[in-house]
Formats: sequence, C-alpha cells, structure tokens
Amino acid sequence: MRFATLFAAAALAFGASPLAAQDRTTALLRELSDAAGPPGFEEPVRKVMVREMRPLADSLSYDGLGSVIARQGASGPRIMLDAHMDELGGMVRRVTGEGFLSMQMLGGWLDQAIAGQRWVILGSKGPVRAVTGIRDVHLTSGDERNRLIPRDAVFLDVGARNAAEVAALGLSPGDPVVPDSPFEILNGTMNYAGKAWDDRIGCAVLIEAMRRLKASGHPNQIFFVATVQEEIGLRGARASTAIVKPDVGIAIEGGVTGDAGGARAEESQARLGGGPGMFLYDSSALPNRKMVALVKEVAAAKGIPLQLDLVQGYGDDSAEMQSFAGGAPTVNLVVPARYTHAHNGIVNRRDFDQMVELVVALLQRLDAGAVARLRDFTPE
Repeated sequence: MRFATLFAAAALAFGASPLAAQDRTTALLRELSDAAGPPGFEEPVRKVMVREMRPLADSLSYDGLGSVIARQGASGPRIMLDAHMDELGGMVRRVTGEGFLSMQMLGGWLDQAIAGQRWVILGSKGPVRAVTGIRDVHLTSGDERNRLIPRDAVFLDVGARNAAEVAALGLSPGDPVVPDSPFEILNGTMNYAGKAWDDRIGCAVLIEAMRRLKASGHPNQIFFVATVQEEIGLRGARASTAIVKPDVGIAIEGGVTGDAGGARAEESQARLGGGPGMFLYDSSALPNRKMVALVKEVAAAKGIPLQLDLVQGYGDDSAEMQSFAGGAPTVNLVVPARYTHAHNGIVNRRDFDQMVELVVALLQRLDAGAVARLRDFTPE
C-alpha cells in the first residue's frame, strides 16, 4: 500500500499530463522521461508501459522481477525486442543525527555528476525534494577546489535539522532516489532534454513499434520486453530471456555521442541528429555479423542514415539474450544521446522517429527463412 501511494504521488510530482492533449509521441517521451524508476523501483514506468502496451498486445505478462512481456503474433520465429525501464538513481542508506542522508548509488554514476544536484526521494508520505551538498568555495583550499568529491562524502540535504525531522517527512533507509530533471523541448529545436533517456527512449521505441506493427502485421511472434534492473547487471533481461526463449534478440538502447565538448574520436563517432545507431562492439556483447549486415541492408533500403559505433565501458541487455541456453543472434540498436548517466541528457526527435521506422522494417523482414539464415553457421 505504501508504494502504491508513493508511486502515484511521484507521477503527479513529475507533472504527467494526458497524452491526448499534446503531440502523442512528445507527450509519451515526456511522461517516460519524467517517471521515477531507479533499479528495483520501476513501478511508475511499468504503469505507463502496461497502459500503452496492453491494447496493442495479444498477451501481456510479467517475469518474477517485474519486467513486462507483451506478445504480438502466435506463430513464426520468436523475436525478442528489449528496452529497460530502470534509470540511474540511488536509495537512502542512513540518516545522520544532524538530519542529512547518505545515499547508496544504483548504477554507474560518475562521481563528478553527483555533488551539487537536485534529487527527489520517494518517501512513505510522497516525494521529498533534496539537494546533494557540496563544499562551499569560500571554505576550500586551492588544492581542494580541483579535487573530485568522492560519492561517499556526498550527503542529501532535505532541509531537516535532525533525524526526527527527516522521519517526519516520511523518509527512512531504503527509500528510492532519482534525479530532479524535468523534460524540456530544448529552445524550440528537435532536441529534447531530460533525465533517464537511458533507456526511456528505448521504451518509447517499443511502444511506437508495437503500434505500427499492430496495424500493419508481421510474420513473427514478437515479444516486446520492458526489463528491470539493467543498470545494476542486466538482471531483468536474464530473467525475461529465460521465459521468452528468443530465436533472435534486438536490444534498443540510448547510445553515446561523441559530438559534445571534450570527446575524442576513438571514444564515439556518433552525433546527435545523425540518425539511429548500431553498436559493432561494447564491453558486454558482440553482435551477430549476419544481423549487422541485415540491419545495414534494411536501413539502406529505407533511406535511413545508420551510425556505427564501438564503445568501451558499456553493457546492454543483448548480452543476456545472446548467451541464454543455446544462444541467439543479437544486435544492439541505439538512439544517440548526449550526457548519459547524468542528471540532464539530450536526444533528438528525428533520430527517435527514424529508429522506430528502422525497427518496424527490420521486424517485418525477419520471417522464418531470414531467421534460419541468421542462425545457420554452416561453413560455406
């Protein structure tokens, strides 16, 4: 009961608005980005996904961790299209006698992205705003000013004077914490700023692809899977893959751009607005080479620009789909995003729309013959 009330209040706190009142896609992206959902606390995101997916699915179920599995089609190859619902966040670790809260980070945060930020703690009485403290510049030495603040030295400040006032706000250890970073259309451009594009942008691709394929039809059993706990070890994908048993797996993720200040060419070649991307390598998985060729072919046939990238220090759900049981051909397709794993990211609407078009065309090509060819490793 506590979490049902908590999550309902969180949705209101982040300003969710009826989808019919705005451009449907923009409104969906806004709602998904604003929803609070760190690993293990994905309920607000799951609520949106189920609301959108259920009318488009032949069946809808859940795995034992809370991932959503929506199926379209009753025959043909078993195709798993995956995006994860969770975002980087944290949970309250302990409350000090002076009314500050330490935080257990959930996911791969950069230490420099944590201090001096605004957050929302989802307490038993509803959302509570907080800031992470930072040493005042007037109190620091010259050497200290250039030193990174370690995450263990950062505390949440909710304005309380002592532990009793923290408790009165409905806060206690274990409460989830998310960035306070509302969605914005960035100065009238095609770029959208917000939190959690890794991987709410992928969640939106799942929904829009389902919508189009419901209308057009396809030759497969497609399992649209919104997973949990990706940011702490691909846990949801492991559980869902065991249920779906895919013949082919496709992960949809937020990518990494190299077009922001300070990036080096060898780190990422992708740019915002340059079209959807495909990873040829990341630290968790290598894509199936025939899948790579097929994606390139489909993109060329549709006139969709396709960005290719190789990224160190990155993992995605395709690694679990790829290695389950006897294995499956997989690929990781990405919507480029600036500033992932931080409070404020940026995605491009055209990149998103082209990704949906690419995914729909790819799924329509994956009939029984195409899947058999992808899974055939007989030497020529």
